[in-house]
Amino acid sequence: MATTTATRETTINLRAPSAQRALIDQAAHLAGKSRTDFMLEAACEKAQQMLLDRTVFALDAAGFQRFSELLDAPLDNREALTRLLNRRAAWDEADQ
Repeated sequence: MATTTATRETTINLRAPSAQRALIDQAAHLAGKSRTDFMLEAACEKAQQMLLDRTVFALDAAGFQRFSELLDAPLDNREALTRLLNRRAAWDEADQ
């Protein structure tokens, strides 16, 4: 993650109870990071996790069999797959 090397151009303000601030400060100190770097890293990790969790789906046995067949089938449109695989993740776009 590029939180410490990226140019900081936006301000994020928040208010927190003093106990939470102390907890964050203690953890940031142990990690050898500033409060800001620690909080940005933690928030971005949580954001990535939430975005990735949205890609999980469940299938019954028949649905899984059909899904497997589709994965094994030849590609009709290789250009679409190439575009998809070359797309940057949402969290990578935020570093721009």
